[in-house]
Amino acid sequence: MVSRTKKRASLHTLGCRLNQSETLLIKQRLKADGYEIVPFGEPADLGIINTCTVTNLADSKCRQSIRQFTRQNPDAYTAVIGCYSQMGSKEIAAIEGVDLIIGNQEKMSVVDYIGQEKNEKPVIVREKISQDDFSISYFGDAPFNQRANLKIQDGCSFVCSFCIIPFARGASRSRELGNILLEAEAKANQGVRELVITGVNIGTYRMEEADLLRVLEGLNAVKGIDRIRISSIEPTTIPTELFHWMNDPQHALLPFFHIPLQAGNDKVLREMRRRYTISEYLEFLHLAHESVDSLYLGTDIMVGFPGETEEEFQDTCSVFLENPFNFCHVFSFSEREGTVAAKRDDQVPLEERQCRSAYLRRLSSKKRYDFYGAYLGTTMRVLFEDPKPDFWPAYTDNYIRVVVPRDAMNGEDLANRCAEVRLNRIAADFVEGEIVRMLD
Repeated sequence: MVSRTKKRASLHTLGCRLNQSETLLIKQRLKADGYEIVPFGEPADLGIINTCTVTNLADSKCRQSIRQFTRQNPDAYTAVIGCYSQMGSKEIAAIEGVDLIIGNQEKMSVVDYIGQEKNEKPVIVREKISQDDFSISYFGDAPFNQRANLKIQDGCSFVCSFCIIPFARGASRSRELGNILLEAEAKANQGVRELVITGVNIGTYRMEEADLLRVLEGLNAVKGIDRIRISSIEPTTIPTELFHWMNDPQHALLPFFHIPLQAGNDKVLREMRRRYTISEYLEFLHLAHESVDSLYLGTDIMVGFPGETEEEFQDTCSVFLENPFNFCHVFSFSEREGTVAAKRDDQVPLEERQCRSAYLRRLSSKKRYDFYGAYLGTTMRVLFEDPKPDFWPAYTDNYIRVVVPRDAMNGEDLANRCAEVRLNRIAADFVEGEIVRMLD
C-alpha cells in the first residue's frame, strides 16, 4: 500500500468492549502509517466503521452510521468491518459510497486492503473464520487512557438458541499468553493503570497449559497495572479462586462480576440452551456475594424470548429483585436469521417486549440506587479519569461512579491518580464525593 501521509482517518465503533479494543489497535496501525485520526463526524479521507450485529436494532444503527459518514464525506474511502459485515454484507453493499466490506477473519488487516481511490462497487472480504488460536501482530504504543480494554479471547462455542455471535465471530479461540502480556506492558508504559479483560466468552480461555487464572496471574505481575477488571463472564466458567484475589488488597483484581442470567425461569433457560439452572446460578451468585467484600454483581437479562409468558417474565423479575444483583442490562429478544429461536412461531409481540424491558429497567435503576445508598458515608478508593467541565469523574473498585467537583480542588490535576473519597450524596446515576486523602 502506498503511504497516505497526512490523510485524515475517522473510526467509529458500535457494540461491545471487544469491538472497542479492536478499533483501538486499528487506529494505532493507521497512525503508524501516517494518518491523522479525527473524530467521527469531522471531514475525513478514510472512514472505518466497526460494526455490531447482536440485534436488529444494532444492524439499523450500523447502517445509520455508515450513511452518516458517506453523506458527510462522499469522496472518502469507506470501509465497513466486523460482525455486521460478516453477517450482512449484502445489506451493507447496497449503501451508496461503501468501498470495502470485511468480515471478522480479516478485519484486523483492514489497513492492508484500503485502496487509493473509491471503488465502483464494494470489495467484499468475507472469509471463513479460523478456529485457530491467535496473536495480534501489531498493537504499537497504546495511547494513554486510564482504563483500557485488553482482548484475550474471541468467538464462542456455546451456541445459545437466540445468539448470532457464534456465527459472526466463530468458535471460541484464545490469544497467546505472551502476546497478551506484551500488550499489557505497552499499555502500562503509556500510563494505563486499569485493564478491562475482554472477549466473547473469556472464561473459556485455554492456551496450551494456560487458563484464565494464568492470564490474571501474568497481568497482576505487570508493573504499573494497579487494577484489573473482568468484563462479562459466563456463570459456568468462573473459577472460585478469583474470590481470594478480589479480597486481597495486594492483588490488582477488582471486586466486580458481570454474570449474564438471561432469564429467571428454568423452562426459558432450557429453550435458550443456557448451561445452568436457576438454582445452580443462584448457588454461585450467593457464594460470590458471601465470599467477596463489597462485591458488585451485574447481569444481563433478555425479555420477550419466544413463548415467554407473563408468569415466566415475573419469575425473572423476582429472581432479580430477591437476590444480590446490583444492576442489569436489559435486552429485548431480537430475531436473528439463522438462529433456532428466530424460527419459532410463538414470538412475543414487539409491544409486549418493549413494556417488559421498560419495567425491568425501572427495577434495575432502583437496585443500583440501593447499592449506591449502601455505601454513602463510607470512604472508598477511586481512580480519577479525564476531567469534565465541572467535575472529576472516577470509579470505585466495585464500580460506583463517583464525581468530585472541580471547584473544590483549586485547579489540582487529578487525572489518572488514585484517592480515598467519602461518598456523600446520590445524584442521578452517580455519587458525589469528597477527597479524604490522595494515594499518589
